[in-house]
Amino acid sequence: MIQIVDYGMGNLRSVQKAFERLSVPAAICTRPAEIADCDKLILPGVGAFRDAIAELHRQEFIEPIKAHISAGKPFLGICLGLQLLFDVSYEDGTWEGLGVVRGKVVRFPEPSALKVPHMGWNAVLAAPECPLFASIPPASYYYFVHSYYVVPDDESVVVGRTEYGQTFASVIQRGNMFATQFHPEKSQKLGLQLLKNFAGLPA
Repeated sequence: MIQIVDYGMGNLRSVQKAFERLSVPAAICTRPAEIADCDKLILPGVGAFRDAIAELHRQEFIEPIKAHISAGKPFLGICLGLQLLFDVSYEDGTWEGLGVVRGKVVRFPEPSALKVPHMGWNAVLAAPECPLFASIPPASYYYFVHSYYVVPDDESVVVGRTEYGQTFASVIQRGNMFATQFHPEKSQKLGLQLLKNFAGLPA
């Protein structure tokens, strides 16, 4: 079973509906105890980093999420769910993240000829060996909405890169832990294929 973490800051229903279109069972996880029994875990997220990490702490999701990742079970972070994995975010202050991936979350530089937030369709140059991108062309387009991006200390975790005034990490992988800056559930056919590939990973 796939569980989608509900901590009050994710577009949960759109993620769940995407799996419904794939005929893949996916449940909304409202209690930390439910994570221990799930095969695959998804951490979505929209909104402010500060509020999101506070809610994860308040609802006691932090340790179960980290235990799931440490156990090597498949995990997918989406948008803010990617950024929360990192050590620190500098979004409207300095906020400690989950610390699962060493690195930071920073804002796109301004002033710039490009608008911030980065919103709309953009290409992801994906590593062909990443299982999330099986049966997907290597420079496909996905839907983004974000003003901040991740900067990993270890570049080897980056398996997808995108250009927006600069090159930034848009997909990371370490073992069975995956996370995307874009929204696969809003990325039409190729986004559904990516979710299908995640669902098909061995548990």
